[in-house]
Amino acid sequence: MAVLFVGCLAIGVPVPFAAGLATICGLLIADIPLTLLAQSAFTAFEPFPLTTIPMFILAGQLMEKGGMSDRLIEIAKRLVGAYRGGLGLVTVVASMFFAALSGSGPATTAAVGSVTIPAMIKEEYSARFGGALAAAGGAIGSIIPPSNLLIIYALVSDTSIPRLFLAGIVPGVVVGLLLLVAAYAIARYKGFGEKTEPFTWGPLLRAAWDGKWAIGAPIIVLGGIYAGIFTPSEAAGVAVFYGLFVGLFVYRGLTLGKIMESARFTAITIGTVLIILGTTKAFGQLVTVYDIPSDMAALFAPIMEHAWLVLICIAIFYVLVGMWLESIPQIIIFTAVFLPIAQQLGVDPVLFGIITVMTCEIGFLTPPIGVNLFVASKIANVTLEDISAAALPLLIPYVIVLLMMILIPEWVTFLPDLRYGE
Repeated sequence: MAVLFVGCLAIGVPVPFAAGLATICGLLIADIPLTLLAQSAFTAFEPFPLTTIPMFILAGQLMEKGGMSDRLIEIAKRLVGAYRGGLGLVTVVASMFFAALSGSGPATTAAVGSVTIPAMIKEEYSARFGGALAAAGGAIGSIIPPSNLLIIYALVSDTSIPRLFLAGIVPGVVVGLLLLVAAYAIARYKGFGEKTEPFTWGPLLRAAWDGKWAIGAPIIVLGGIYAGIFTPSEAAGVAVFYGLFVGLFVYRGLTLGKIMESARFTAITIGTVLIILGTTKAFGQLVTVYDIPSDMAALFAPIMEHAWLVLICIAIFYVLVGMWLESIPQIIIFTAVFLPIAQQLGVDPVLFGIITVMTCEIGFLTPPIGVNLFVASKIANVTLEDISAAALPLLIPYVIVLLMMILIPEWVTFLPDLRYGE
């Protein structure tokens, strides 16, 4: 199965079909009826929380096209734009803001980068640095809630979505703060973005007042989930309504054409997700049938007394796989393999989910399948090789936070345990 799957990927077969062929191979070897593939696909589409993903995608698109992203970028500009490398700092802060709206790393990169990358190039920043920074900032979109990857993990592992969302807040913010430090240090070393007019509260407060509806979106959506007012699926519906209302009647940036464009983008994106989910779910079930987790546990037997060492090995494997495989199939396939091992070690499934998504974020920034790098390279009009090289120093904050989560897990699960109990 593994040889066929990797071989298909090597010759350019799309991931869903490669996983499907590998699954058929495994079914034939085990003499299991091929109807399992269809049944697995059907059950993969059945969970009601799956509706959360297209609605959050649509909400993010409506909020971006309706003018919210512009307001968030303006707030970020007034907050940190006066310091050395100001536009670089703005890119990171705006990515953190927009991450709370979009739920997607590539979407955050596109929304923020399309504004800040040309502005950085205009102010004589290196094009590859600007693109790399937008890609690194955009990756935060997959860990700060709402996060589509966390939802996928929750569905595969039967873990609470609200707990995962709460657990993603602090690591996401810490990564953002470390990225700010890295952006400032690189800008100072390279001489990018000389300090301009000093910071004052007036422009920031005016920008915050003008963008109050944009700031209100994550407060209403996430606050409603944590307060128990509505479920994550209902929150996604609220986000769509909020994006439509603000875009049509407050900022008036939405038109019928933009709404249709947002709907089309959502349909294409969720269609891709469903195709991947349908085939890889059967692949994951075969992993259980063949009892691969037990084999993997035996492989880790010499170091099973050290949970942190096992988690580091799994994280390294995830990062290497993430360089070649898209995040959604990576989560679906390998959660079935490694989550049972993590649970044997007493690792909280919520913590393991955050670690998994953090490794996916690193995958967004590593070639050859670095989605954020592709998006940013097109905006910056530089080669993938150039932007990949520039992104290397910006991987350090992600690696630091990943190690912190593995070695000191309590700070990740503190918020969900505080809100919902251990």
